[in-house]
Amino acid sequence: MDGGRRILRSLRESFSARHSLVPIVPGEAPYALAAAAAATIPPAAVPAAAAVAPRASARRTRGGRLLSRLALLGRPGVGALATLALFAAIGAVGFVENGGYAALVASEGELYDIAGRVAGFPISAVTITGQSRLTERELLDAAGVGPRNSLPFLDATAVRDRLMQVPLVKSARVMKLYPDRLVIAIEERQPSALWQRDGRVAVISEDGVPIDELRDQRYLGLPFVVGEGAQKRLLEFLMLMTKAGDLAHRIKAGVLVAGRRWNFEMTNGVTVKLPEIGPSGALETLARLQREARILDKDVMFIDLRIPDRVSVRLTEEAAAAREAQLAPRKSTKSGG
Repeated sequence: MDGGRRILRSLRESFSARHSLVPIVPGEAPYALAAAAAATIPPAAVPAAAAVAPRASARRTRGGRLLSRLALLGRPGVGALATLALFAAIGAVGFVENGGYAALVASEGELYDIAGRVAGFPISAVTITGQSRLTERELLDAAGVGPRNSLPFLDATAVRDRLMQVPLVKSARVMKLYPDRLVIAIEERQPSALWQRDGRVAVISEDGVPIDELRDQRYLGLPFVVGEGAQKRLLEFLMLMTKAGDLAHRIKAGVLVAGRRWNFEMTNGVTVKLPEIGPSGALETLARLQREARILDKDVMFIDLRIPDRVSVRLTEEAAAAREAQLAPRKSTKSGG
């Protein structure tokens, strides 16, 4: 102790305690000294090589993750599952490329339809209403509906669009009733006239849509129109038939001329030429001439009503010859006198 009652220490002991000196042990001194030196070096004095330590640490971290994943594959069962998945993928590719998938779709439908049927949503019943000329089989084929479909994955709008491509179908509705029923309601076009173009005769509806070819005598009593575009003006022709009144049954066909006006071919071979403007008035004139002069019963080839307030008539060749012979004596008498 000194005079101040302090315990005296040697300089070696004080220095050792202050700087935490580690005793030098043979074989371990370099590492101990390095640790102590590192603790005493200020940050500014750290060599530049020490700055890359975080990146090296990051690489060691990523490497550790990879090793962890590899170790996971090495666990019992995981590697076997990965191998099975690989073989399953290879088998699926081979199944598709060898045509197996296409054959499966052709026989059983798409995979989603198969899943829908297995889940309890097949199409077990199809109710069709409104058809009279079309059969149920024709409608189902046109709609593309069959046992391979499932109700959840059936596109009702696409089914309707396909049905509307059938000429006889004027309108269609498609409804899905879960779990397994499909309802199709259609309205058929009605045959309204026959239309001849380029030597072929088709049955057309009121809106001018061809719905069938003329195959038998069932439709021979329908009104008959001829010419390009005549089917689109069927309503106009039917209206003129109504204006003809009692003469309508004597009209064999309406021929559209140059897409502008109508000629009526009568059952006795007479052609009635109607004007482009005011054909209804011309038909009234024809009806009056028939009542007063029986003009349609004369030996005429055509009656031209295209000029208002004027009727032109051309006789048949026989009638013209007979008339010429009848007028010949009168001419010779006049010339001799």
